Amino acid sequence: MRKDAAPFTAFLLVATLASAQGALPSAPALAPLDALYPELEKLYIDLHQNPELSLHEEKSAAKMATRLKALGYEATTGVGGYGVVALLKNGKGPTVLVREDMDALPVEERTGLPYASKVTTKDDSGATVSVMHACGHDIHMTSLIGAATLLAKAKDRWRGTLFLVAQPAEEKGSGAEAMLKAGLFTKFPKPDFAISFHDSATDPAGKISLVPGYADANVDSVDLTIYGRGGHGAYPHTTVDPIVIAARTVLALQTIVSRETKPTDPAVITVGSIHGGTKHNIISDEVKLQITVRCYKDEVRKRLLDSIDRIAKAEAAAAGAPKPPKMEITEGTNAMYNDPTLTRRISSAFAKTLGASNVLEGEPVMGAEDFSEFGRAGIPALQFNVGAVNPAKYESARKTGAPLPSLHSSEFAPDREPTIKTGVASLTVAALELLGKP
Repeated sequence: MRKDAAPFTAFLLVATLASAQGALPSAPALAPLDALYPELEKLYIDLHQNPELSLHEEKSAAKMATRLKALGYEATTGVGGYGVVALLKNGKGPTVLVREDMDALPVEERTGLPYASKVTTKDDSGATVSVMHACGHDIHMTSLIGAATLLAKAKDRWRGTLFLVAQPAEEKGSGAEAMLKAGLFTKFPKPDFAISFHDSATDPAGKISLVPGYADANVDSVDLTIYGRGGHGAYPHTTVDPIVIAARTVLALQTIVSRETKPTDPAVITVGSIHGGTKHNIISDEVKLQITVRCYKDEVRKRLLDSIDRIAKAEAAAAGAPKPPKMEITEGTNAMYNDPTLTRRISSAFAKTLGASNVLEGEPVMGAEDFSEFGRAGIPALQFNVGAVNPAKYESARKTGAPLPSLHSSEFAPDREPTIKTGVASLTVAALELLGKP
């Protein structure tokens, strides 16, 4: 931690922790963040009530750009879709990218909150769907604006360039890549560091957790079509039944993880959907499987996908299928790798200001996050977690074993004030740690 940044960051995190735990220090110490919070709460409620699906974040992006311009940032819109880039230059020093995402999910909200989303819209297939910020991206956007505000008002405490990114289409795993292809690191200064946070549905508000190394998985969506020769269910000997081939394939795929993958290399192969046939007495011509494939290492990823292709073809050949299966990878997200040196540095800064007991070492998960693309572009990157669960509800769930609403649940509702304050404070502290005046 830079000495000249410490008083400012200490105030922010002490204020956040105090608000989350109910033990408030003197009013002067809370003044900057507390004075800002009512405005942030209004923004959060507005964003929550007006969610937009991936690739349709037009109004959310406009709200972000308008606020950032008003704070003195040089804002550019339309970067890789509805992406927003905002720069604040403050002398010679490092360039630090701070990114948060904007898109919501096709989920009908059932939180019972007075500000619950009632939005419905047409998805890309033309179907009418409900829309909800069920992953907390509204928390992310609000916290980014909060940190942008505090950092703009504290230019005497840092030097360098703030590079803020409001990213579209994280839920589709395509937004970061689209922004990079649109020139994110060629039309704008290439950052020296990239940081982000994600709210956590398993940690109490007021806590921050960090994972050095692999934090999220490589994720591939595989569509597998198995072909047969259809006919009457009364005369199976005249057909090649793709449902039977599919059943054998599903079972055989389980051996890829259990027998072909090194036990110390985490991996998941899940068949989430299987569709074939139309009637009791008709043997169909084909069966479609949808498979999610997850792991951390790139070499394991290749082996898993190659094995799926090999096993599917072998089962089809063994059954005398008229042609080999068709395997398509329809979506993919690269693993999130947190630079260990950067993680230790930011963790130490959090511990000094928030208190070591409130900074946790998290566990890697098999979820996906396309923030990974910034790290793969050659930048030391870190995404940490900010607890979003009401502490009393967290303790109750821990004692009783009752499950908490997960991310993407229709009942997910962050404990908004301590979560927003911790989000704002943590982004600000991380940025100041990296931009502190020499």
